[in-house]
Amino acid sequence: MEFLKRLFLLCTGYTYSNLSRLFLRLFTGVMFLQLCVRQMLHFNELVPSFQGFMGLAPEHAMSLLLVVELLSATFIIVGLLTRIAVIAPMIIMIVAERVILSSQGPVADQLFNFEPGYPVMFVGVFIYMLLAGPGKISLDYIISAHIIDDAKGNDILEEA
Repeated sequence: MEFLKRLFLLCTGYTYSNLSRLFLRLFTGVMFLQLCVRQMLHFNELVPSFQGFMGLAPEHAMSLLLVVELLSATFIIVGLLTRIAVIAPMIIMIVAERVILSSQGPVADQLFNFEPGYPVMFVGVFIYMLLAGPGKISLDYIISAHIIDDAKGNDILEEA
């Protein structure tokens, strides 16, 4: 019985929130990166059915979308500017869900290759990352710790 108590307390008493955030960042970033690479490999097939946005031609709009996806996925994976980096993919996934649900043609099947609801899962994870932050196993944390250390060092120098 004592073993079960210890096991229960071990399973419920300890949290690995930073490790969990790292795993979630890596998993989501790699999944989003995989989506981007798939679109890059089929770029010429996708462009004719892709509608431009912001007054851009379809080729330029698709290229811009790919660059944003690639940068966002990379920033999410390494944990750099994480809260900012999840905003663009969140918007992309909201648009993807809208395109899929409105079934505007084969572009939804080719470009996103999602079932309805799949982009919403991405949006949910991105909202979590936006609220929770990247955790201590990230470049954001390393940079902020360095900035805080520098600020303390400057205060010490000013007092001396």
